[in-house]
Amino acid sequence: MLDPQAQALMTLLSEKGIPPVHTQTPPEARASYRARRSFTQPDAPEVGRVQDLSFKHSGVDIAVRVYHPTGASQALPALVYLHGGGWTVGDLDTHDVLCRSLCQQAHGVVVAVDYRLGPEHKFPAGYDDAVAAWQWVAAQAAALGIDPARIAIGGDSAGGNLAAAACLGLRDLGLKPVLQLLIYPSTLMAPETASYQTNGQGYMLTRDSMAWYSGNYLRGPQDTLDWRASPQLASSHAHLPPAFVLTAGFDPLRDEGLLYADALSRAGVPAQYICFERQIHGFITMGRVLQEANTAVALCAQALRTAWKQD
Repeated sequence: MLDPQAQALMTLLSEKGIPPVHTQTPPEARASYRARRSFTQPDAPEVGRVQDLSFKHSGVDIAVRVYHPTGASQALPALVYLHGGGWTVGDLDTHDVLCRSLCQQAHGVVVAVDYRLGPEHKFPAGYDDAVAAWQWVAAQAAALGIDPARIAIGGDSAGGNLAAAACLGLRDLGLKPVLQLLIYPSTLMAPETASYQTNGQGYMLTRDSMAWYSGNYLRGPQDTLDWRASPQLASSHAHLPPAFVLTAGFDPLRDEGLLYADALSRAGVPAQYICFERQIHGFITMGRVLQEANTAVALCAQALRTAWKQD
């Protein structure tokens, strides 16, 4: 059964005539996504300090927002966070509340990354930015008040895709985050899963929308086979960071998260998998209207605290 609160939200959006994302231009979709957040997201919790910074890699400037919890008096662990939005929409503001919540509840520094988006910046731009962001945070740990030995990486949806892929790339560089926090991640660019078939229409994220998103991000069909875009297809998932994978039952991406957790487990990587069976894609940012979103945020914060060994 679909969560009644999720059903009520989808009914309301339908009644308001919100156009499907794949019928909009990227600028229109970005504006619509930003505008809806005030309706579904909780009030922004207070944190100790927020810094808007940027770093440069390969001649590109990438903006980041650094959240420090209240009462921080020593070097703290950190989470490098990559927002969702189909590699096309979303920014530092659309996920500000979630990052603040994780910062306060996990009592760690959160570094949100404004990675480059398609279609203006095609694959592998987002992936490159994700890897570079984790490396920059590690290199700047002292200046940012961060313990360099306790830096995690995570994200939701497209951000979960980038976080998972970044862990593969960082492993090959001899680097290892302490946790990969994967919230309903996309792990296959050409999915033929059961959830893709059964949930691909009628539950917010649709097959048409997913095709629009991936079309904006990828350069062509050949990119679907690249592990940097489809981390499920990596030749090995061994020696990756422990994972906390969270999915939603009525999400077309549900099975991709499960498949990835299983791939990690088969490779000997500690992986926890939790599915909110009655929820829809994107629910974790919707705590104003979906109570289970707040439960999911608390679980993610607990997973971070455990990985950081703060309990």
